[in-house]
Amino acid sequence: MDHPMYPPAGGDIAHKRRELAPETLSAFQAFSRQVFADGALPKKTKQLLAVAVAHTTQCPYCIRGHTEAALAAGASEQEIMEAIWVAAEMRAGAAYAHSGLAIDTMMQHAHKAGAG
Repeated sequence: MDHPMYPPAGGDIAHKRRELAPETLSAFQAFSRQVFADGALPKKTKQLLAVAVAHTTQCPYCIRGHTEAALAAGASEQEIMEAIWVAAEMRAGAAYAHSGLAIDTMMQHAHKAGAG
């Protein structure tokens, strides 16, 4: 592949993003700093949550950034991997839970076929 699907995060893209919407970018960065500041949950816990969510949303930039931030906040590699396993279970759990929609559709289909 000549061109990567995900360009490296950095200079040119960050500059263009800032150029196109500086006030919005500034507000987003302030929001992000507030969200990840120590509060009822400590920074480390928030970053572990972010690692799990990043794996659920499958954002490669978020995975790298929040893994780095989790490590910087004192998370161990084992804690990060456990957070990732929580994300994996939630993705699998959602598929399992939503199978009820398919089962309901099949049951309705069978009922209609039997009534006809």
